[in-house]
Amino acid sequence: MIRVVLADDEPVVRFGVRAVLGTAGDIEVVAEAENGSAAIDLVARHRPDVAVLDIRMPVFDGLDAAKVIRECHPGTKTLVLTTFADDAYISRALGEGAAGFVLKTGDPQEIISGVRAVANGGAFLSPMVAKRVVDQLSRAHPRPLATQRIEVLTAREREVLGLVGAGLSNAEIAARIHVVEGTVKVYVSTIFRQLGVRNRVQAAIIAHESGIIPG
Repeated sequence: MIRVVLADDEPVVRFGVRAVLGTAGDIEVVAEAENGSAAIDLVARHRPDVAVLDIRMPVFDGLDAAKVIRECHPGTKTLVLTTFADDAYISRALGEGAAGFVLKTGDPQEIISGVRAVANGGAFLSPMVAKRVVDQLSRAHPRPLATQRIEVLTAREREVLGLVGAGLSNAEIAARIHVVEGTVKVYVSTIFRQLGVRNRVQAAIIAHESGIIPG
């Protein structure tokens, strides 16, 4: 069972997300918070697998909470709930340790998929969020086209990057391409270094932008 702490300052949103996660069968919301500070306390108390955090909350916002959770409770992964009004937070979010982004108004199934992906050590981006992130970063930090950036990768590394972008963990990638997990870890480290990214979310963005996500 994947244990989740859910934080959002809107009771209606918490009710909706809890109801969606309750349909999964393998996910349990063990505690809820109205702000980021309370979410941190609940993570310390319950040690969940995943903290689902709204970006905009009083006291501590979701990104402040994600940073503290990453530093103090690394066993808990964070999945950020976002809206299209949150573009100003995106660059900051990528540096605060969030393992995934899910659009509040998107397909409810994406929340379930996101929780499962980050719980298993993967990254997750709702497709519409991925496009928004890519557009925002391109405006703020012009870079070569993603298709040009991945030219430095081997065919196998591109395959692994696509699977990272699809939200698979190292263990799942290893099973997919029939290698041991240690080999995947080497591939992922090499990909990060070659692309100049720091985490799976940043790598996933490039995978989405370059169109190499497997169907």
